Formats: sequence, C-alpha cells, structure tokens
Amino acid sequence: MRRIRDALLTLLSNDAAGLLIAAVVTGLFWVASYILPNNFNDFFIALGCTLGLLLAAASLSHLWALTKFRRSVPPPGQMVNIGGYRVHILAEGQVRDGRPPVVWFAGGHANGYAMHHLHRSFRGETRSILIDRPGTGWSDAGPFPRTTAREAQEMVIALERAGEKGPFVFAGHSFGGLLVANIARRRPGLVHTLVLLDPTPLETIVFGPRLGALAEMRRTAWVGGFMQLFGLNIALRAEKKARKIPAYAKVMDAARTVLGPEVEAVRALEFNAAAYFTQASIYSELSPEGVAAVAWDTVVYDRDLGDLPVWLVGPRDDNDSDIALLPEAQQGGDANARRMFRFFAATRERYLATSTRSRRVVAPAGSGHNFIYEESEWTIGVMRELICRS
Repeated sequence: MRRIRDALLTLLSNDAAGLLIAAVVTGLFWVASYILPNNFNDFFIALGCTLGLLLAAASLSHLWALTKFRRSVPPPGQMVNIGGYRVHILAEGQVRDGRPPVVWFAGGHANGYAMHHLHRSFRGETRSILIDRPGTGWSDAGPFPRTTAREAQEMVIALERAGEKGPFVFAGHSFGGLLVANIARRRPGLVHTLVLLDPTPLETIVFGPRLGALAEMRRTAWVGGFMQLFGLNIALRAEKKARKIPAYAKVMDAARTVLGPEVEAVRALEFNAAAYFTQASIYSELSPEGVAAVAWDTVVYDRDLGDLPVWLVGPRDDNDSDIALLPEAQQGGDANARRMFRFFAATRERYLATSTRSRRVVAPAGSGHNFIYEESEWTIGVMRELICRS
C-alpha cells in the first residue's frame, strides 16, 4: 500500500498530472455510458466530455501561469544535483573573523525564503545559507516517500556538492528544528552549534492529545495538491479563514512584515502540486502511527548529540501563548489546559538532554511558537551573540 501511495505522489507532484486526471475522468464517463441503459449513453458521454474539457482547460491554464512565473523569477542561488534531482541553495556572504557559516531551516515543510529575514541580517556578517527542501521553492520534488531522515541526508549532500565548508551553525524552527537535530546526529563533524528554535518534539505527537491542527495539515496537503493541479489555491483560502482569529492574524502580519516584499514577490513559487504532495508525504510523520513507523530513524533522544553545543530557544515553559489557542486546550477546563502547558513544555525541554553542552534561551514574555517572526529583532540578537562572538 505504501509503495502505491508513493508512486501516486510521484505522479501527482508533476503539475501536468492534471491533464491525465482530465483524461481519466472523461474515460470513466465513456465507460459508464456503456454500462448504463442506452437512454443514458449520450448524456454521460456529453457530461464526461464537458468535465474533461473543463479540467483540461484549468490544468493548461495552471501550467501556463506556473511556467510563465518561473521564467520571470529564476533561482537566485545554485541548483545542485544530488542524484538525479536538484536542490536549490542560496549562499551569500563570506566567512570572516572566525565566524561560522549558518544554515537556516524554517518550520513546516517550507522553502528557504521563509527564513529570509534572518538570512538578510547575517549575510553581511558571515556566510548565510538557505536551502529549499525538495518540493519547495526552486527545488525538484525528489523521490518519495519524503521523510525527515531522508531530507537530513539530502541537505548534507547538497551542502557538500555546492562546495560549502563547515562546521556550520544549523538553525531550525519547529519542524525545521527536528530536521537540523537529525543532521547533527548523523554528521556531528559538520556542526559548530545546533540552534533549535522551538523544535518539534515527536513525543508530543505520540503521547499528547490528538491535535486537530495536525490532522488538518495532512488533509490540506492532499486536498490542496489536487486543487492546485487545476489552479485552485487552497492556501489563500485557509489564510483568509485564519485571519478571522486575531492571534493568527497577528502572526501572519508579523511574518509578512519581517519577510518583506522580496519574499512576497516569489510566493507564487509555492503554488504548485509538488509543494503540497511533498507535504502530504512528510506530514504523515506527524501522527502517532507515523512517528511509530519512523521513530528510530527520526527521534533525537537523550545523549544522542554527545557534547555538541546545543541552544534550545523558545517560549518560557509555562508561557507559550500558542498552546492556549488550541481547541484541545480550551476543552476539559483549566486542569486540562494546565496539563497541556506542562506536557508541551516538558517535551520541548527534553532536547536539552540530547547533549552535555546544552543551553536554554527563553524568548520574551508572551511569545509563542512563531517568536522568530513576532520577536524577530530579539531572535537576531540571540543569533548574533552566537555567530558573531564565536
């Protein structure tokens, strides 16, 4: 079953798959016309042809718009072949005064530009590197399944083939934090310091409450991918819906402000099927069953990082404003909410035990999971303390 799913994802990640779906829909109606009574033949043939033509027209329109946009916005960095598919790396600035180069990874399965505000702040002070994970930005989708373990290996190969020299400061936010922790466990010799910006702890998914937000992420990835094949972007609709919640609107506005027009101008790069279907694949890890399937390859546990320097940066353990927004925290009364605060805080702090040289840096009061955007200047200050004083 998994092989069938991965083969399907490989097929659907090509935006031209919309044309194939249009042909299949037309064919199914033709078949139905021969199975059903004769008086339905003409109706089903006409309906199948109409639907097929509409889907094909929508698919062609999407392909034209995507091709036109990609031609107008060429990759600003280097396209690195890592084994039959390419990964985009944007590396700017020069190592100076003994400062280590820094590699940034955003949360979710986002492209490198989601950390561009931090990249901009340091490319004049050291070598700063953004990588588009496969299926994001200018990178190819690559083979399926998409997993954190596979992408940890791919990111190292991409850096090496691009000619980048470590040791690096690897800084990852949320799901990107889990990624850089996996890189550090596999290749500790490449790591100067590991900076975990409120990283995703897989224990929360296994032992915590079933979060509707994670299920929605997985569902949106599948539905969004199919819709995108025909030029319908579900992300824009989801944003509009989220903006009705003031706290979420505040985070989105903060991110858009700090990332700036340079990032907004290339946002349409994400309006393709591969961006969604690679998410659909890797987000399967974000369920109890998914974690169980990849745990040994993906979890970074106590003492796994030896004596590597590890900075854990995030909200105060009892003051994460984002947890209070979860519907699961608003159900079951205050006792349930307090338990969730304690649980999520404890699982985050477990990252401190991965190394004998760990350091905890507490974000400003009232900060939530997305403090890297809401408290961008503070985040830059923390990173400057590390990078510029090394």
